[in-house]
Amino acid sequence: MTHAIHYERVDDIAILKAQNPPVNALGIDVRLGLLAGIERAEAEGARAVLIYGDGRTFFAGADIREFGKPMKDPGLPDLCNRIESADLIVVSALHGTALGGGLEVALSSHYRIAVPSAKMGLPEVHLGILPGAGGTQRLPRVAGTEAALDMITSGRHFGAAEALEKGVIDRVQEGEPREIGLAYARELLDQGAPRRPVCDMPAPAAVDFDAVYEKTLAKGRGQLSPATAVRAVQAACEAASFLEGLRRERELFTELMESDQRQGLIHAFFSERAVSKLPELADVTPRDVASVGVIGGGTMGAGIATAALLAGVSVVLIERDASAAEAAGQRISGNLSGALKRGKISQDQFDTMTGDALELATEYGALEQVDLVIEAVFEDMDVKREVFKALDANCKPGAILASNTSYLDINEIAAATSRPRDVIGLHFFSPAHVMKLLEVVVADQTDPDVVATGFALGKRLRKISVRSGVCDGFIGNRIMNAYRKAADYMVLDGASPYQIDRVMTGFGFAMGPFAVGDLAGLDIGWAARKRRAPHRDPRERVVHFADMLCEGGDFGQKTGKGFYVYEAGKRGGTPNPDVEKYIAQDQADQGVSPREFSDAEILRRYMCAMVNEAAKVVGEGIARRPLDVDMVLLFGYGFPRYHGGPLKWADLQGLAGILEDIETYAKEDPYFWQPAPLLQTLVAEGRCFDDLNKAEK
Repeated sequence: MTHAIHYERVDDIAILKAQNPPVNALGIDVRLGLLAGIERAEAEGARAVLIYGDGRTFFAGADIREFGKPMKDPGLPDLCNRIESADLIVVSALHGTALGGGLEVALSSHYRIAVPSAKMGLPEVHLGILPGAGGTQRLPRVAGTEAALDMITSGRHFGAAEALEKGVIDRVQEGEPREIGLAYARELLDQGAPRRPVCDMPAPAAVDFDAVYEKTLAKGRGQLSPATAVRAVQAACEAASFLEGLRRERELFTELMESDQRQGLIHAFFSERAVSKLPELADVTPRDVASVGVIGGGTMGAGIATAALLAGVSVVLIERDASAAEAAGQRISGNLSGALKRGKISQDQFDTMTGDALELATEYGALEQVDLVIEAVFEDMDVKREVFKALDANCKPGAILASNTSYLDINEIAAATSRPRDVIGLHFFSPAHVMKLLEVVVADQTDPDVVATGFALGKRLRKISVRSGVCDGFIGNRIMNAYRKAADYMVLDGASPYQIDRVMTGFGFAMGPFAVGDLAGLDIGWAARKRRAPHRDPRERVVHFADMLCEGGDFGQKTGKGFYVYEAGKRGGTPNPDVEKYIAQDQADQGVSPREFSDAEILRRYMCAMVNEAAKVVGEGIARRPLDVDMVLLFGYGFPRYHGGPLKWADLQGLAGILEDIETYAKEDPYFWQPAPLLQTLVAEGRCFDDLNKAEK
């Protein structure tokens, strides 16, 4: 036995208690302990074994410290087979979570009981793999093929009630897992219940697996693991024997383990947990935030207010007049109604949030007691400065003054106050109560405890918070501006915007850059281009076809026409025939002879522009680590998670080849395609971006 599994005998029942805090992960000590416990129970003549977890959970999954390393014997597949083949009755009592390998251990038991609050699932597809210890073979046998396909390909968690309904467990009962499990095992013995190995159950019914595979691949926008899992479930139905099905599962598991997508998803998994952990804030205490002020009640301001209310923070929202304040209140109420309908909040919570917890006002004096204020007004420096002067005059000492600006200089905004140390950028993404990303923009004089408060608030709002320095557009919008320019240049040179959108959705984005522009509003980019125009370097290429659209009043979805035409009641849009005319005019005005672009060249140029600008952002210290960039693009810009982020993608592609392509593109446009010094350094030293992530740990 190992310290991770405690062995106990109660009459003729052996009890194996997992004690590997905090989540009883199935590391090598746990696996050795379970194997030894089963063998000891058999040798001592026990008639049944109870497996349960001490503390707050059953086995919550694999030990993440073993990810990417060869599994030491006994491996989990062999352990599950050994549990299942035990010559006594094996019962698992579930509480907390039984995820991944934890559920596979339970499925290898002969009987399963759970407390009502228990959660189960096989989330392996989110890590780019599939259940590899018999989960794709056993779950279909107990739950049926269609239910198993849904659970495995979605990777979703499901509760005890659904598990009971689907046959995943045999009983739900209140109580401590040891006591209910022991009573259940005793009952089974008293009834003379037989061993009931899942492997001996009939193969589940087949479905049209080719159709399910194609549908799953399309739904995942090219992610391989859910679709590959379909083929593993197919083996459960069609293999000549259970053992053959296990062999096929293992083959498919190994294929995924060796894929770039698995590396990308593992990178995303660890980076998501590391991105908000800043060493410089380890001993810094954040300020208390019980109430938040929001300036502006449009889509963004109402979304920020909604996020705060859902997190249990009271809100004072300021609008210019009573009519605008009322409209803001209706937007917030509408947002919260969605949460109410989905069962995320109760009617009582809804009433509290829209009543006692929300104050609508038109005077800055209403903010005198709030702990933090977030302005979400028009993206204009003069307007922002006036707002911050008013906040400085009305907010209490120690209140944090935050701007939701997407591009503007936080240092300049802070200079409008007498307390620049209390000023920070909190850049939310729209809709703010839905989107997970929060850029915490640290100005030159921002106090550390203000930064810590920004991250603490982000955690409370359930955001992925990323530290950014000050520059035009911060991390995300600065990089987006670069890859959007690359797309515009390709259009000017002959590519179709619709071809580019198609290529990028094929890469895994939900939308291409021109469809995204229509969704966000083409007027936003137009305003940014006009703002930058006086400071534009004369060497920069300038495209005009997007401006021509805006000059004609076509701003995208909000006006019904942009790069696409949108009709009421129809999903998506159709290409706008005016766009081709504007592009041709722009080409003629600039003397450009259009050429054809292959899909491969479009993807490479688009991604090289993204990677090059991202490398500049890291090299300049705007982002501290490459993984910070990756998380911004994943959670704010729809970058496909299974690629890990642009800089993880670049590592997998090879930095030397990317730099070589950038240098080739620079021959035609040396200003835009200036190679990032950091990229050049990494290639010269034979290093990659992930080396920089590891250096920060």
